[in-house]
Amino acid sequence: MTKPMKLQCVLCGREYEPGAVRYTCPSCGLDGTLDVLYDYDEIRTRLNRKSLACDPDRSLWRYRAVLPVEDDAHIPSLSVGWTPLYDSAKLRETYGVRKIFVKDDGRNPTASLKDRASAVGVAKALDAGQTIVSCASTGNAASSLSGFAAVSGLQSVIFVPQTAPAAKVTQLLVYGAAVVLVRGDYSDAFLLATAAIDAYGWYNRNCAINPYLVEGKKTCAMEIAEQLDFEVPDRVFISVGDGCCIGGIYKGFLDLLRLGLIDRMPKITGVQAEGACPIHDAFLSGSERVTFGPADTIADSISVGAPRNWAKALRAVRKSGGATVTVSDAEILSAIPELARSAGVFGEPAGVAAFAGFRKMAMQGMVSPDETVALVVTGNGLKDIPSAQKAVGSPLVADPDIDDFRKKAKGVLLNVW
Repeated sequence: MTKPMKLQCVLCGREYEPGAVRYTCPSCGLDGTLDVLYDYDEIRTRLNRKSLACDPDRSLWRYRAVLPVEDDAHIPSLSVGWTPLYDSAKLRETYGVRKIFVKDDGRNPTASLKDRASAVGVAKALDAGQTIVSCASTGNAASSLSGFAAVSGLQSVIFVPQTAPAAKVTQLLVYGAAVVLVRGDYSDAFLLATAAIDAYGWYNRNCAINPYLVEGKKTCAMEIAEQLDFEVPDRVFISVGDGCCIGGIYKGFLDLLRLGLIDRMPKITGVQAEGACPIHDAFLSGSERVTFGPADTIADSISVGAPRNWAKALRAVRKSGGATVTVSDAEILSAIPELARSAGVFGEPAGVAAFAGFRKMAMQGMVSPDETVALVVTGNGLKDIPSAQKAVGSPLVADPDIDDFRKKAKGVLLNVW
């Protein structure tokens, strides 16, 4: 595997040898998240269009030349990545864009994009000789970590808000994680997890702290580019909570640029819920920093009022010439059935937020008709059935009798008489 050449602070620009710092920049503290950089001139001799075309590995590990795992034996056995990218003619016609693609990352092993980060994180924990990994999460990162830790022989300790959806908490318990439900929001869970990790010396899987986790997430962008024969979209929409996923999307495209595999950066558009939008507020105001605040949205996976990877999120939008947009809970809920019925992808609230943001901007004339757009659906709809039920209502109930069926169906179902 390829070892990183250096780590660089996203705030102050200081560079460190990979072994010199553990997680964040000593000068900038927790806000000083680090970029993982490689010898791109050397790597492009091994990772190029020809090598990729010959590689039978249909997982994120096809990009292992720019992934920081040191020992191949530490790669988890679960297959993650190379998720479908659908070309939706119906969405294209409805919203008047040249092309629109839907990246369904809910098809990963534990049903979210977070599996990409956990695959790398667990391997790095094994590289470091650790036996216990831990993180704070609104749900998806936690269930992802618990699954990958389980198959790798590691113990996971997970801190989630007490309000996390039951399906996600159940996933944690099924995989054998030690689960701590924290009274409070994601910020409270994050602070407790950080304190516990420091106190007990566990390996930190928190993506906003550990720079190697974003390296897993970046492979989503690399797949989008390769699946489109390296003709990258004009614009990529992705939901934003802690800032790690959008930071990973930017890093993936940036690495491809450095390797000469693409010739331009897509405009990256971050979508936040109206009730949890500190990154959007900072972008609109032109602020260099994010002001933390409360979070209140049905989209639990992006219900983050204190985003820890805000610096990479703002950089992703600004450096790519992108934008941010907010959507209401009502817009998120209505996006669940529309995306499913138009593109066949069932996403959880945070997963469909990218589509809700695209839809809002397209209807306001903020997306050009000649643009090609990609939407990243970050999590499967089965993660949060109660929210989906709010979006679609209840089914018809009938006795096993045709007359009762006719009576109940009259005016409700079409073409039944």
